[in-house]
Amino acid sequence: MPWWRRLYRSRRDRRGLVAGTRPTRRRWPSPRLTLPLVLLILAAVGWFARSQISDVFNFTQDQTKKPEALHPTQVRASSAAPGHRAGAAVDGFNNRYWAPASTGPGTGQYLEADFDKPVRLQKLLITPGISANEGEFLTQARPAKITITLVNSKGKATTKSISLHDQPGGQPFDVKASDLARVRLTTDASFGARATRRLAIAEIEFFGRR
Repeated sequence: MPWWRRLYRSRRDRRGLVAGTRPTRRRWPSPRLTLPLVLLILAAVGWFARSQISDVFNFTQDQTKKPEALHPTQVRASSAAPGHRAGAAVDGFNNRYWAPASTGPGTGQYLEADFDKPVRLQKLLITPGISANEGEFLTQARPAKITITLVNSKGKATTKSISLHDQPGGQPFDVKASDLARVRLTTDASFGARATRRLAIAEIEFFGRR
């Protein structure tokens, strides 16, 4: 044995061997045992990280694909004035509007939309008032604050509050939700409310991915 190896030998290595025996060699685990163990560890890591992997995938899709229009299959309201049913808020025309049956600020009144299959919502476009025309816009009450209730396919609900500007035309909002089955928009406050006026929403548009 070279002198430099003898210098760093451990105390165990310095002990002599019994006559007729050989030094034991370190053995690595058998591949038959190592491979299943590695696969088991990788499977466990994948199971616990599945939600993060899904989030990364959705984030990538959101950044690379343009949101498409999502059309609800059913729309209903807490109430509706004659000639201003809930469906008027999702018919694609901003000169027709939904209005609740009672006059005043419309606090607590809501619109609710269902999707036939769960969707991934990314944006909302809300056109408040009875029209995008400024002269007509100011003739009825307009929502100032809205609570958005997002319900997934399992019935779990989350909420988000948004504030609108008192101006005609569509106003975009970033509202993100996965596995979305139902959306409710409830008015919390309004602009221009009077005893002779009704709350009005001309259009609500949904954008995301199916």
